[in-house]
Amino acid sequence: MKWKLILLLTCVLGYLQYALWFGKNNMSDFHQVQQVLVEMQAQNSTLKLRNDRMYAETADLYNGLDAIEDRARSNLGMIKPNEHFYRVISDAEQN
Repeated sequence: MKWKLILLLTCVLGYLQYALWFGKNNMSDFHQVQQVLVEMQAQNSTLKLRNDRMYAETADLYNGLDAIEDRARSNLGMIKPNEHFYRVISDAEQN
């Protein structure tokens, strides 16, 4: 009886070891998923920084007039009343 129990436990241990190393969701799959997780976390942190900058810019556009004025001047070429605008063109831009 004692030998049968030892044999049964050895078979169960062997099956568990096989499943751990070669079965579905084995150790190599675990390490691959871990690597993908690290890469995605790095990508997420980069995207989070970009989103934070965009949220800050959006909040500045809603709350402050300086950002709107800066955008209007740089993107649309707008100027204030009684203000003179001079555009200097370098030789490289003329060619």
